[in-house]
Amino acid sequence: MIAMSVGRARAGERGVKKVSLPALLLIVAAGCAGAQAPGTAANRDPASFSISVDVDFMVLHATVTDRQGGFVSDLGQENFAVYENGVLQHIRLFTNEDIPVTVGLVVDHSTTMRPKIAEVTAAASGFVHSSNRDDEMFVVNFNEKVWLGLPPGIRFTDSTAALERAIATLTFGQTALYDAIAKALEQLQAGTRDKKVLLVVSDGGDNVSARSLAQVIKLAEQSSAVIYTVGLFDEDDKDQNPGVLKRLAQVTGGEAFLPSQLNDAVAICERIARDIRHQYTIGYVPINRNRDGVYRAIRVLAKAKGHDRLSVRTRTGYVAGGEPALDEKSAK
Repeated sequence: MIAMSVGRARAGERGVKKVSLPALLLIVAAGCAGAQAPGTAANRDPASFSISVDVDFMVLHATVTDRQGGFVSDLGQENFAVYENGVLQHIRLFTNEDIPVTVGLVVDHSTTMRPKIAEVTAAASGFVHSSNRDDEMFVVNFNEKVWLGLPPGIRFTDSTAALERAIATLTFGQTALYDAIAKALEQLQAGTRDKKVLLVVSDGGDNVSARSLAQVIKLAEQSSAVIYTVGLFDEDDKDQNPGVLKRLAQVTGGEAFLPSQLNDAVAICERIARDIRHQYTIGYVPINRNRDGVYRAIRVLAKAKGHDRLSVRTRTGYVAGGEPALDEKSAK
């Protein structure tokens, strides 16, 4: 076991990250440009060598696809350029390992989802089977209430059966989607994996949350989580809001899926699991070190010989510490 403390970590602040040892070696090693983290992370326990680093360090998880939509996983650091508010940044961390992830499954149990629960459970099972065996997962269920699906005392699991039981509840009601996402973002912070993901299965509607969409978007921008959304709709559902699902995914670097057929949900969740396992991890220390609570836009470009028109999907920006100003209009 190797454990180190560099500086003093301040929990909850943007840029203060728990970074695994191979990642830290990439950061501090001289001439780290183009380096790959050694070994395979999938067969190690990240909790056994977490390191608290007291620096403003931005970590991005990026998916690169070609013109046909296929994953491109053979690129090096030299193929990427990262811009923050239009200013080119110096990449200090780069790897394309399949690293274990902390995953929260956020499942809508409002009345409109009643006929779809079998498909939701099957989709979650497909996601788990396609994920890294060292991932740790939890379930947040919601109707007008929000609750953790796993039994008391069990915060995370990699058991497909346990996750299926956690999801397959028969309680239905109104919809508190925003409160559920806030709860899931909070639960993610207790995870031991450096990479955090939410998979939200819902129709996007909300009619009883205490939080607003603007507040949830702010929380997502302040977190490092990548949010994927799967929208399951009924024609007669007046509360459905696919725009909310699209926005949550876009701002965090995830992807929104809106299948026309319920039985497509399994294949979609298996694709999401593959997406997570094919991502590049890119880190940099922002040139602008002010912690002013201002939103900063991020753009990542990729170019490589033999690859034409590469597309990079990652989070669109973040809030640089402090309390960001809410733009209610843009969050609706």
